Amino acid sequence: MSEAGAVLMDGNRLRDEIVNELNAQITAAGRPAVCLATVLVGDDKPSRIYVANKQRKAAEAAMESRHVELDAETSQSEVQQVVADLAADPAVHGILVQLPLPEGLNPDAVLELIPPEKDVDGLTPRSMGRLVRGQQGHVPCTPLGVMRLLERYGVATAGKRAVVIGRSTLVGLPQVLLLGRKGVDATPTLAHSRTPELREVCRQADIIVAAAGIARLVTADFVQPGAAVIDVGISRTADGIVGDVDFETVQQVAGAVTPMPGGTGPMTIACLLQNTLSAAQMQGAFPLAVSA
Repeated sequence: MSEAGAVLMDGNRLRDEIVNELNAQITAAGRPAVCLATVLVGDDKPSRIYVANKQRKAAEAAMESRHVELDAETSQSEVQQVVADLAADPAVHGILVQLPLPEGLNPDAVLELIPPEKDVDGLTPRSMGRLVRGQQGHVPCTPLGVMRLLERYGVATAGKRAVVIGRSTLVGLPQVLLLGRKGVDATPTLAHSRTPELREVCRQADIIVAAAGIARLVTADFVQPGAAVIDVGISRTADGIVGDVDFETVQQVAGAVTPMPGGTGPMTIACLLQNTLSAAQMQGAFPLAVSA
């Protein structure tokens, strides 16, 4: 708990629990190859760090990594050929193309080459369509990580009001779908920076997911006492990298809150690895039910 009593939803801790569970599950199955392929184009430093973290955690989960690195001058057709080759390779179960791609490359044309069963980032139109229709597929990792945190820390969702601030296809839109799913049974509202009376809208919520990319947007007066507040935003400021939630004030009124860093970021990697194991199962490369 934080000093003020709000439960701290620790993404690092939960990520490591999930990685250990995956390792146990794969080990119990005799360590069949479960392979995540990553594609990095260019020399964007944060992207390089993200990919290295994913590879390290994949190894801890007893998974294999295959990494393809291309320089920033690589042509659209060359990038697409690499992804097409990975898509056709039965030894590769999940494919992650690290975004953003260098300027001049079309990410949509690249992502559309990833088959839905290998789309472990859950970012292609076909994966989003499956989510909308409630069909089997991979859910985008960040909103799925939010759901895992809510589950792990006992935040009730059934019959609760939730507000998601942000309408991106990466987080906001799939987050609303997940919160409104049968079995989760929250009543979600999609809000954004242009929502009138945003503060008052949030004050009605039992759960707030802040994913607008606006530094310290959510302050204590947005939060009804006892609400759960999940920070997905990342902004670079003069004070360094901060989230969408003003943590110091919000923790004094919230019932549960994520830190930044150490909240939803680590969960994105955990859910990527969960999706990779599910991908191997979809492709018949891993048994569907193994007791660890």
